[in-house]
Amino acid sequence: MATPAKGQAVGPCSTPPAGPEVHPVDEKLHPSRLVPAALQHIAAMYAGVVTPPLIIGQAVHLDTAGQTRLIAASLLIAGVATLLQTLGVKGFVGNRLPFVNAASSAGIAPMLAIAETNAKGDQLPAIYGAVMVAGVFCLAIGPFFGRLLRFFPPLVTGVVITLIGVTLMPVPVAWAQGGDRTAADFGDMKNLALAGFTLVVILLIQRFGRGFVKQVALLFGLLIGTLVAIPFGMADFGALKSAPVAALPTPFAFGTPVFQPAAIISLCLVMLVLMTESSAGMLAIGEICERECTGRTITRGLRTDGLATLIGPVFGGFPTSAFAQNVGVVSLTKVRSRYVVAVAGGALLILGAFPVLGAVVSIVPMPVLGGAGIVLFGSIAVSGIRTLSEAGLEDSSNIILVAVSLGAGIIPLAAPTFYADFPAWAQTVLGSGISAGALVAVSLNLFFHHLGTRGSATATAALKSS
Repeated sequence: MATPAKGQAVGPCSTPPAGPEVHPVDEKLHPSRLVPAALQHIAAMYAGVVTPPLIIGQAVHLDTAGQTRLIAASLLIAGVATLLQTLGVKGFVGNRLPFVNAASSAGIAPMLAIAETNAKGDQLPAIYGAVMVAGVFCLAIGPFFGRLLRFFPPLVTGVVITLIGVTLMPVPVAWAQGGDRTAADFGDMKNLALAGFTLVVILLIQRFGRGFVKQVALLFGLLIGTLVAIPFGMADFGALKSAPVAALPTPFAFGTPVFQPAAIISLCLVMLVLMTESSAGMLAIGEICERECTGRTITRGLRTDGLATLIGPVFGGFPTSAFAQNVGVVSLTKVRSRYVVAVAGGALLILGAFPVLGAVVSIVPMPVLGGAGIVLFGSIAVSGIRTLSEAGLEDSSNIILVAVSLGAGIIPLAAPTFYADFPAWAQTVLGSGISAGALVAVSLNLFFHHLGTRGSATATAALKSS
């Protein structure tokens, strides 16, 4: 059996080569490198993990104890899903890539709509019933998604990866301004200055740092930015003081799930969007890690999403999907070991079981996260541009495909009310720039390179080049 050349991709289902030639994805790092790299992933994702329970909890008028249980559940489910994803279970669950799974913010809007149409006390049961069915829906059609991989050549994945970075950019921009748009100091110069300082620290470490110090520039930026914020009173220690030491979630603590047809349909539509984004994330991480992402890889990854989404509501979780910001961490740091992300998943479990520990992470001010987030999400867009540069853009049909797809994906960002008069299902799908751009890219790829092109030398050459 031939030994793969250095840097050559190894299939996700194959055994890593014997001897010293170990693929970076399967590399087991020394704790001195592994722990800081894992902390960087936690810092990048923490705000996103707690956002859905914070918003939904406030919408259904939960007290502080209820909010704590909701956040703890979100962290626990994120930890379980991430461990399943990175380590896998006998080729059935998990893509075995450095891939983070957690509660997605894409489901917040439809869940708020469900809450508004139900009486107090019935809101969370109706939400959780719909989420559980959405999990079953994901499990049922996940294998079909995996078989569609041939319709996602680099031409399409490059568009989607670029849109992930571009459409996420408003998130760190809002963080840089303070995070809370209703706050009196939102957009104050002190917030912008702190975000800018954090960004400059990261840039300086990237410029003058060496070796591992350069790889964990984001972590150092977050740490130094937080330390600078403390004397100015911009680091909030309130959550640390009020958080209970331990708070394990209780099954069905918020009521027995209720299954309402309209709520189920809306969450299943959201699940389609999440599956598209999760598949794109897996393709992106496969490109970054130089490990082939096959149909089986995507099927196992989506199966993890479905299981986490199905089981999550039992303890208080929400729809689960890929976290694009952690794809950015891998791209930026070049630390591709899945065991780093597995350690981060284990840490999320601990943070969920002991909220007082999770509150330590929440001390990091939003402007500090904003400064680091600009680097993170921008690096995702760069990964997409790099993929597109190798996707046969010398062909005019490929240029048109990329141009129209990027335009469709940027519409929700440039004009948030563009789809306001569309049906609710269309708003759910097209309102996400990532899913809208992905759908247009796949459709145009079918139109230019699959439908009625058999025997066409021009179409075949264009598809091969992409």
